Amino acid sequence: MDFTGKVALITGGGNGIGRATAMAFAARGAKVMVVDRDAAAGEAVAGAIRQQGGDARFTAADVTRSAEVQAYVKATLDAFGKIDCFFNNAGIEGKVAPTSEYDEAMFDQIMSVNVKGVFLGLRHVLPVMIRQKTGAVVNTASVAGLVGNPGMPAYSASKHAVIGLTKSASGEVARDGVRINAVCPGPVDTRMIHSVQAQLDPADPAGAEARYRAALPTGRYTTPEEIANMVLFLCSDLASNTTGGQFVVDSGRTATGGAATQAAKK
Repeated sequence: MDFTGKVALITGGGNGIGRATAMAFAARGAKVMVVDRDAAAGEAVAGAIRQQGGDARFTAADVTRSAEVQAYVKATLDAFGKIDCFFNNAGIEGKVAPTSEYDEAMFDQIMSVNVKGVFLGLRHVLPVMIRQKTGAVVNTASVAGLVGNPGMPAYSASKHAVIGLTKSASGEVARDGVRINAVCPGPVDTRMIHSVQAQLDPADPAGAEARYRAALPTGRYTTPEEIANMVLFLCSDLASNTTGGQFVVDSGRTATGGAATQAAKK
């Protein structure tokens, strides 16, 4: 997977999966535009890439605002002239609560970032790729977009929507040389899963983690680098006729019916 001469644009690139993917693209020769609301984190990732001899820039953006999405697309084109790979990754987990008690404002916030943010990314990046007649997009969905996730109704609904967007858009642009796929992580060893654990069992987050891990077929969380590997594969020529799919990297969780979430509560 050689990305020499390619340009990768990554939202949510300041931390976790986004950071790992930015570093992985750069290590394989890509020029990288890191996008994040957290300016310090985003600048740190771009700086780390440059320290290692790569070419990276940072742009601050709120992915829920169309003008700011247009601005990060323009910044990428101004810096590098094209967009070959787009990792449409920014997302939030929100609070854990039953649907019957879920806060309406929190629901709106999650849908805005996780669904509208992905839509706006597609809306403003796809015209660039259509003009180029080439490009690869990976949207970050989740196993919560494939199975129910009790206690996280907004997050689960948002990730089901990301898969719907992926499938719809992929059929529209396939003849233009543009591919769109979704990656569906299970529990990944990042801030997000630790936040969920703390909400599931505030008195004993470590116990929630131990139960969660024990319920996974592999017995461990996925690393951010393992998700990055799938993203790079989907953006590479190795996946040149692969589009409209969802690719699971989840420690075997969906193979066993998603039992890990329930186990973590007990």
